[in-house]
Amino acid sequence: MFPAVALLALSYFAIAYGQQAGTLTAENHPKLSIQQCTGKNQCQTQQHSVVLDSNWRWLHSVSGSTNCYTGNTWDTSLCPDPVTCSKNCALDGADYSGTYGITTSGNQLSLKFVTHGPYSTNIGSRVYLMDSSDQNYQLFNLKNQEFTFDVDMSKLPCGLNGALYFVEMDADGGVSRFPNNKAGARYGTGYCDTQCPHDIKFINGEANILGWAPSASDPNAGTGQYGTCCNEMDVWEANSMGAAVTPHVCSVQGQTRCSGNDCGDGDNRYGGICDKDGCDFNSWRMGDQTFLGPGKTVNTNQKFTVVTQFLTSNNQTSGTLSEIRRLYVQNGQVIANSKTNIPGMASYDSITDAFCNAQKQAFGDTNSFENLGGLKQMGAAFDKGMVLVMSIWDDHEAQMLWLDSDYPLDKDPSQPGVSRGPCPTTSGEPTDVESQSPDATVIFSNIKYGPIGSTY
Repeated sequence: MFPAVALLALSYFAIAYGQQAGTLTAENHPKLSIQQCTGKNQCQTQQHSVVLDSNWRWLHSVSGSTNCYTGNTWDTSLCPDPVTCSKNCALDGADYSGTYGITTSGNQLSLKFVTHGPYSTNIGSRVYLMDSSDQNYQLFNLKNQEFTFDVDMSKLPCGLNGALYFVEMDADGGVSRFPNNKAGARYGTGYCDTQCPHDIKFINGEANILGWAPSASDPNAGTGQYGTCCNEMDVWEANSMGAAVTPHVCSVQGQTRCSGNDCGDGDNRYGGICDKDGCDFNSWRMGDQTFLGPGKTVNTNQKFTVVTQFLTSNNQTSGTLSEIRRLYVQNGQVIANSKTNIPGMASYDSITDAFCNAQKQAFGDTNSFENLGGLKQMGAAFDKGMVLVMSIWDDHEAQMLWLDSDYPLDKDPSQPGVSRGPCPTTSGEPTDVESQSPDATVIFSNIKYGPIGSTY
């Protein structure tokens, strides 16, 4: 995820957030089946579920239904300080379909962009895959493995992002490390990523109210003093006009609260503990404007299969992560990834440390990915175990131009690396996409994982 404050991009209406577990609405996780494979055509179905992130949930007083957070401000009587707030406030269960537009059926998950519920209008969502016990997040180590899913993003226009990715969250949502957190994974707590987002309402079991500044562009969001950082593997960030696969790394392991310079905010983007740019493979940006999009080689007007392979130095799980490969399957045809076509850059069709170094040099970008450990560090995060995230969001920070248009806007679009997709530079304004594309939806289905070559 590219923007300097990525989670400000996740626009939502949910009126409050928290760390105790409420009881006013029952929390029933939508069921979602996935498959674990051991060989070609040898896959076993597993029953799992998804849970809504805590940042979207209603937060109210433990003893009643008074909001702890309304609009983009905290109730100072319930939340006079971070610890007291976490004890006074409970986040409640979710009406997944009625309020948030989240539905499942068998192996299919559908995320609707705008949902008009009985009491509110919700925008965007983020869910995590639970393990088979339905108590903790499922952890994945994909070294020497591949991860495959089908996606239908035909109804996902410019300015939106239907994302599937992994982050290094605690399996229990932070309960064991932070005693003030009583809600845990069952209520979607503990998010982190390489943007070190400051808009997460509770970090390390404490309310992020110190220095809280309401957003000027989002009436339901704000930022606190602290950010929450961890390694992030963006398998899929996409809309119908383009897509990117991007590993990001940090100098730390596991979910880590940051403050000050460590967060890498603003002009200090490259001085923090995480690599915010990542090492992205976006076919359009890498020189092939005919590969992915409506009516193109990978036709986004129709559903297709995305296969991502995580190869290691010794072709075993014990090896160092050395390459991330991508291929697609559509209408029964296996489609190899596009190849780079950038002046002065060799031809690549996968992500390796050599590709990352060459790309950064060709585009004149700061190589924070390699400076913070590159693919070896990404593999170390998988060794620890990473949580599967699926979301739909719009971007209050950079209008998603970093994914599907020209970005940054102060550079010549003819300069290598600036053009990232065909969308106009005027696209992606949240007020526009929310009013013009409320029915936008991304559908993920048929998730499989297993040894290389086993899932498609």
